[in-house]
Amino acid sequence: MTHGGARIAAIGLLTGFGHGVEALPDDAEGAAAGRDVVPIATPPVTGDRFRRATRECVLGVAAVDAALRNAGLTRDDVRGSDTALVYVTAAAYGAANRTFAGAAGGPLHFPYTAPSAVPAEVAIEFGFTGSYVILIGGSTATLEALWHAASLVRRGAAARALVVAVETFAECADLYARARRLLARPLVEAAACAVIVPDAESPAWQPAAGAGPLDALARRRAGETLACGPLVALALGADGRGPAAVTGYWRGRRTGLGWPATSAI
Repeated sequence: MTHGGARIAAIGLLTGFGHGVEALPDDAEGAAAGRDVVPIATPPVTGDRFRRATRECVLGVAAVDAALRNAGLTRDDVRGSDTALVYVTAAAYGAANRTFAGAAGGPLHFPYTAPSAVPAEVAIEFGFTGSYVILIGGSTATLEALWHAASLVRRGAAARALVVAVETFAECADLYARARRLLARPLVEAAACAVIVPDAESPAWQPAAGAGPLDALARRRAGETLACGPLVALALGADGRGPAAVTGYWRGRRTGLGWPATSAI
């Protein structure tokens, strides 16, 4: 998967159904068995620094870890100012805000109410000190994040760029129930990370109109994952078998990116 001068080398994916695309069911709605929200198990972490970190922060770290493994990169390979980080979410800071507003959290938890909490924990954990951008929104924002990250790599502003998306729903399930008509079901918690690296031979990304087969496949197998949706679709389409296009929809806005051909992740 490419953008003139850059390509997606690997994607790490965790969902409420398990790790990787191989854990996704053929039919997310059927696998949800009537549940509106399919929660994700929080990966185990060690270290005192994570003692009060929210689970969305832990999920972001786990997604990056998975992506680096898939790309054959070590933490030493990505530490420092040569790695850019672009974070996207529509809902993952909602749980921390609700906890704090409900007086269940104290002053030490206040920093986790900010959308910057997840990428901050990721950057600290892996030692990223390069370019750093946060986009708030659904799948359209993720496509913009991919475009921006690839541009950083193509221009030489970063040796590599990570696009990280995290979405959690369980703590605010009752709020989503009130707005059921606004989002498809099931809502499936997810965390994903794409590793973008230079590739001088890669063709350019192009605007794409209308939903393609990868969009439908991702929705059928993973359910509604908001900002993680495009990364789920790209992970599902990483088979090198031909053209690919991914479309994002968010609050009446549509954004699409297409590729003349895909390269295997």
